[in-house]
Amino acid sequence: MISVSKLLTDLDAEGDGLRYDAAEESTKAQIRDEKQRRPVVVWNVTKQCNLYCDHCYAAADTDIADGELTTAEGKALLDDLADYGAPVILFSGGEPLVRQDLEELVAYADEVGVRPVLSTNGTLITEERAASLKAAGLKYAGISVDGLPERNDDFRGMEGAFDGAVQGIQNCLDAGLKTGLRYTITERNAPDLEGVVDLLTDVGVDRFCFYHLDYGGRGTEIVDADLTPVERREAVERVCDMTREYHDRGEEIETLLVGNYADAAYLVEYAREHMGEAQARRVYEYLRVNGGDPTGERVADVDYQGNVHLTQFWQGYSLGNVRDRPFGDIWEDESNPLLGALREREDRLTGKCADCRYSDVCRGGSRLRALTVEDDLFAPDPQCYLDDDEIRGPEPFAGGDATSPAD
Repeated sequence: MISVSKLLTDLDAEGDGLRYDAAEESTKAQIRDEKQRRPVVVWNVTKQCNLYCDHCYAAADTDIADGELTTAEGKALLDDLADYGAPVILFSGGEPLVRQDLEELVAYADEVGVRPVLSTNGTLITEERAASLKAAGLKYAGISVDGLPERNDDFRGMEGAFDGAVQGIQNCLDAGLKTGLRYTITERNAPDLEGVVDLLTDVGVDRFCFYHLDYGGRGTEIVDADLTPVERREAVERVCDMTREYHDRGEEIETLLVGNYADAAYLVEYAREHMGEAQARRVYEYLRVNGGDPTGERVADVDYQGNVHLTQFWQGYSLGNVRDRPFGDIWEDESNPLLGALREREDRLTGKCADCRYSDVCRGGSRLRALTVEDDLFAPDPQCYLDDDEIRGPEPFAGGDATSPAD
């Protein structure tokens, strides 16, 4: 995740230590005091979902699938992750609220010291369920809305899904549960971006995560609905402009971009154009600390059957199963050729990625998209929208390694 609000408006957030080693700068209670050394883990607790979304990376279905980890197996996984030092567990699906033991699992994660957060479509969050999740120790709920009512409901395959999600958001906020938006930008819903933010800000939401489409699950079936490079750049610029406009009005919203590390390079260029060289350097240094695309290193996924994946989007390849080996043993096993190669990707990237001056803040972007489109793990990310002048040239700031963002 790239925190646009942190980089462009210096808005404090609870993830500043986790992402940027900047906990000491923040007035907010921190998830971690220093940058994560272990991955945030997404756990797809089920493949079942009450909706059928066009872009679902997990290819969820309305029926329950065989082989879900039991409650006892889930607690064993949480013990394993706690022992390994995973900072955060993201309960996802399918739709995690179809599991009746979700609160029990959330409470156990909180008990063993792995921060529990939730990714949900929001339509099943009643007042009672929001209160029980809050009581169980849930720290944050990210609720997916992908456009204003008509577009969102078309995406999600159910009339009324938008209204259900907004009611779920309201129920979470009423229960005192920190709640944010998850929004996957495609050409179908890009026109609704500002409208959704304006509407949900009025409801009380102050955290907005904008995802680029990754090409996993049913996402591979709608690649032609993805933004063009020009449209993608325009959408990212709108997120940047909107963040600063809200800040200038005294309305602090946290905005994040997820899933395309060309955004990191663009944010440096945006800051240079609109805010000056000193702010551009500051943005660059934060992003250099952050370290670029985290696949295979700072993010991991465990699916409903216990298979470990490089990210939640890369469901087609398993590194091993937690029913057979501890998570840490699987994640540390660099004899796996794909895992080892990804951790040395800088030496393997080809094309424009091989000599990009922003490689240290991007690391080539999504290897899954490159593999899906080019059938080449180390080809350029097809979602890169930087122009040749931005890609080539000297490193952005000579001697940057010796400078901290606070300087």
